[in-house]
Amino acid sequence: MATEKKEKKQAKPEKAEDLKGKKTSKKSEEKEHFVEEKVPVRLFDIYKNDVVKKLSNQFGYKNPFQVPKLKKISINVGLGAATQDPKIVEVIAKELENIVGQKPIVTKAKKSVSNFKLREGMKIGAKVTLRKARMYEFLDKLINVAIPRIRDFRGVPDKAFDGNGNYTLGVKEHVIFPEVNIDAIQKHFGMDITFVTSAHSDDEARELLRAFGMPFVKKEVTLN
Repeated sequence: MATEKKEKKQAKPEKAEDLKGKKTSKKSEEKEHFVEEKVPVRLFDIYKNDVVKKLSNQFGYKNPFQVPKLKKISINVGLGAATQDPKIVEVIAKELENIVGQKPIVTKAKKSVSNFKLREGMKIGAKVTLRKARMYEFLDKLINVAIPRIRDFRGVPDKAFDGNGNYTLGVKEHVIFPEVNIDAIQKHFGMDITFVTSAHSDDEARELLRAFGMPFVKKEVTLN
């Protein structure tokens, strides 16, 4: 009986520590908005020093933590040719890894479709989600290196928002990225790039991406 009472008494301080941790978690979440990246990232510095001030003036934010931020970038590649040559998915996944600097996940078919010769569980593409330093590095490369290499480029469409502050950009050719060795390409592929933000409206998200340098135009254009 005496040992049981001691164990109960020892359990109380642990609960108190848990409660203390919960109180400090909110403060840590707020600080995370401007946490320094372990690796210096140019666009993150631009966000802290320029974008926050610009959007605060434009939308009247009273607190810098209200300013929308980029949360993650999701890249998805789908391959219809995978039904004929399943091995091509591994090649594409490796190419995507070279572009983004992170190993992607191979996606599989959730159900069979006989008309498309698609079987459940068949490898049909690859996807990857970038956060923090890799996210900013990819965005910097996309805006300042890859997009300007598009033939006859006139800007990206400004209407592809989902109503919740997220933007999806379709790229038809992966060869615009500098990591791609054109002479060693086995398969050309495109990708859908989704920018997930903390913005509450499409207008706020649009201005956030525009402040980073995204070259929006009002008319619909195709990237190739």
